[in-house]
Amino acid sequence: MNDDILYSPDVVDFIFRKNSCYQQYILTHPGLITAHSIDDAYIICYATKDAFIEMASHMGTDYINNVPYIVGLTDQESLEASGITAIQQQPFLNLKGRGVLIGFVDTGIDYTQEIFRYEDGSSKILSIYDQTIPGKPPANFPFGTEYTNEQITAALSSENPYDLVPHRDTEGHGTFLASVAAGRQIGDFIGAAPDAEIVMVKLKKAYPFYLEEYCVPPEQENAFESTSVMIGVQYLLQKSRELNRPIAICIGLGSNYESHHSYGFLEEYLYYTCNIPGVCTCTSVGNESQSRHHYSETFSQEGTPKDIQIRVGPNAGDLFVVITNRISDRISLSLRSPTGEVVSRIPARSAYTFTAQFVLEPSRISISYYFPLMGSGDQISIVRILNATSGIWTITVYGDIIINGRVDAWLPITGFVAPDVEFLSFNPYNTVTAPATGFGTIRCGAYNSFRNSLYPRSSWGPTRVESSVPDLVAPGYRVGGFYPTGYGYMDGTSVSAAITAGACALMLQWGIVEGNDLGFCTPLIRAYLIRGCSRSDLIEYPNPQWGYGALNLLQTFMTMRQL
Repeated sequence: MNDDILYSPDVVDFIFRKNSCYQQYILTHPGLITAHSIDDAYIICYATKDAFIEMASHMGTDYINNVPYIVGLTDQESLEASGITAIQQQPFLNLKGRGVLIGFVDTGIDYTQEIFRYEDGSSKILSIYDQTIPGKPPANFPFGTEYTNEQITAALSSENPYDLVPHRDTEGHGTFLASVAAGRQIGDFIGAAPDAEIVMVKLKKAYPFYLEEYCVPPEQENAFESTSVMIGVQYLLQKSRELNRPIAICIGLGSNYESHHSYGFLEEYLYYTCNIPGVCTCTSVGNESQSRHHYSETFSQEGTPKDIQIRVGPNAGDLFVVITNRISDRISLSLRSPTGEVVSRIPARSAYTFTAQFVLEPSRISISYYFPLMGSGDQISIVRILNATSGIWTITVYGDIIINGRVDAWLPITGFVAPDVEFLSFNPYNTVTAPATGFGTIRCGAYNSFRNSLYPRSSWGPTRVESSVPDLVAPGYRVGGFYPTGYGYMDGTSVSAAITAGACALMLQWGIVEGNDLGFCTPLIRAYLIRGCSRSDLIEYPNPQWGYGALNLLQTFMTMRQL
């Protein structure tokens, strides 16, 4: 199959668990373009929009579980504060990542940067999987182009490298994270694991169908699908197996477009892969604590109805609101516009969507209900307001069945909704973004290592299902690194995850490459890092901001010595 067709704006992808009862119907449907299997557990399908709508009618309530959600970037002297420099310089350990891979699922990498090149001019990037360029995908992958180390090194020695390897990182995010985690020493700069080698996946932008479905602003270029992230992680693990090397994976992405219940396909897949010896995955918790994008309330049956109010500025565009409640409860919604136009209470029926066009203003709305969700059994309600009028919008929550009484609502992460859109009553807790809401990975928050204070925007835990998130914090304020344009700084939990991934690469070298513990995987490394965290006598741990404390790799090894 020519993969060009998968870049058509008329294509939609979706995912389901292998051996689902409707699998045979979908795989034999004439509108199916192709299907891609992930670890013999999940099937990602590609179809035309019309065919997808027809297929979706056979999925029932499972539809909401099968559509990917949109993720975006979580961005906004660090190695010394993390105890990494001391480990690099410790003569008996001499850990710099030798024999270990560090993998990224991100915006790509500027492979021409000197920090990614050895003294002989060859590249320390072993491969790049660019999902945005049709042509020659990796074996058994559905789309994109793979560039090998040999091709990258040949390009570097040519007069016009981009003629041979046209891959670019136009955003600079992936380049920066790779430099922080694995950049070679240049002057006073050195990455956390400078001898580790790099595998990079550049994610392709989400299909137009989902950009519209999730009300993604048209100017937002860094909108990727969770299914593309899964394919990227699958590629990283495949390279790890091919090269017989351990791998630390950095995922500096986040989303508020799902229910935060930890049971989505991406979260489940990461949990499964985290338990493979030789694999350690780090995720960023997001930068949402001060964005006013989370609402939370607990009320009784008698305490409903309850209003959720959203302040909307002028020319805000489209809004997407996710509202969740527990398995024991059922809620229904009504909506009031800033001018007082009302959509009366819409009864909650699973997989039902109500739409309406307002009379006195240009806004169009939809209210969708889905329950019970895969894994949790919870209910998710989705409110879309297209061409939202400025002013106060009010979503009224009615308790059809209230036993637990907890209701949460989220607006999209910063950059995926207008900056002047916010909940009037907001809650900074439970602002961890997916996939860090899931189990298994090392969930990284950010702190200011200069002042030993929390980075203000770092998302706070807990999650809806786990109290001890984040696991730890790492430097995430004015961290130095390299963009395609040269040296600069980055704030946010993406860079915290990159520093932690570099520390994990050093742990993998000690455990796997040097044979001290061939069982090293994410849960083991996570436990060692948590035990070695720096902690303050003034803070009780774990807590929703700092997790178990600040990353301190030297202290981690000191703790391991005592075992």
